[in-house]
Amino acid sequence: MSAEPLLTEYPPSRPAPARANEMVSIIRSSFAEVEDDAEELAKHFYSLLFHLAPETRELFPANMVVQRSRLLRALVHVVQMVDHPDELGPFLSQLGRDHRKFGVVTKHYNAVGGALLGAIAHFLGPGWTPRVQTAWTEAFNVVSHAMRAGADGDTGPACWLGRVVGHRRLSWDVAMVQVQTGQPIPYHAGQYLSVETPRRPRLWRYLSPANAPREDGIIEFHVRAVHNGWVSRAIVAHTERGDTWRIGPPMGRLTVDPDSGRDVLMVAGGTGMAPIKAILETMAQRSDNPRTEVFVGGRRWEDLYDFASLRQLSYTNPWLNVVPVVEEDEGISGAEHGTLADVVTRYGAWKDHDALVCGSPSMIRATVSRMLVAGTPLDQIRYDPFTMD
Repeated sequence: MSAEPLLTEYPPSRPAPARANEMVSIIRSSFAEVEDDAEELAKHFYSLLFHLAPETRELFPANMVVQRSRLLRALVHVVQMVDHPDELGPFLSQLGRDHRKFGVVTKHYNAVGGALLGAIAHFLGPGWTPRVQTAWTEAFNVVSHAMRAGADGDTGPACWLGRVVGHRRLSWDVAMVQVQTGQPIPYHAGQYLSVETPRRPRLWRYLSPANAPREDGIIEFHVRAVHNGWVSRAIVAHTERGDTWRIGPPMGRLTVDPDSGRDVLMVAGGTGMAPIKAILETMAQRSDNPRTEVFVGGRRWEDLYDFASLRQLSYTNPWLNVVPVVEEDEGISGAEHGTLADVVTRYGAWKDHDALVCGSPSMIRATVSRMLVAGTPLDQIRYDPFTMD
């Protein structure tokens, strides 16, 4: 499939509601038909991309396993949010700004579109009808326009250089890394950043700062060495003071709305404590805050590697209550027992709360699903899609 016909309009016209609904329905149903072949689809996509635009190969690492899984998460997220433009638009805009660090230009978007539609067409076979092709083409035009508009509207650096000024193990598989940039990165507490480390070039990993922005430009990251995590294992085991990291623009919309009038629920699993800690640190600087309940969970007590600092924060801020949750250590006193999904929904439906959920993709899926069943309104739950290697 040629890429040239894809970008037919700039900017694309907004489809009429009936036509937009039809497009969403076609995209979801056709994607469902190829979802079982997602891994092979991703391989085919990159094969087509490197054929259409050979110069893009040098933008990616030699080992493409992590990159393929990241593509699938992005594609699934877009498919899930395609009929929520108010949420999908900001995500795509941020994604476009983030891709500036690669030197992506318009012809690369054309090639990506051609490769994506070509891969889906290949696996749909006879199901790739003119109506399906039109729906996916229109959708990609909208996606590419939003990403390019986000990139074109950003006048800041494409990325920042930072020097590692601290590295310390917080547990056997979690490390705290402090990186200082020459100028502060304009992120807000709760957002995440893409980082590239010298030991894993071209393998970018999303990390959430564990501190509110500081004038000295120091950012603290909490990194867990996940199984088969090329980047995370290298960061935990081999990072040294003086290492130079590249850091991409901030992404994500995880934050507390002080004007919503609702109390706040925060659910954090593992290193999902990092963005929660940064948000709480920011809130502690204000004089007036909503009542905030924080559930921090792990399989064992030692997985709650930074619980002491959160508990200390609760001692000095009466609006804050922190509840530890463990799955396996039933003998631990002073902690709730079970999964985070179990414990949080055991406490109630949280209908009058704004909820923030941070952790691994599986933990987020399980917790959000249980909360929805319990009666928590979907539009009051916030989480970000990219959290792991």
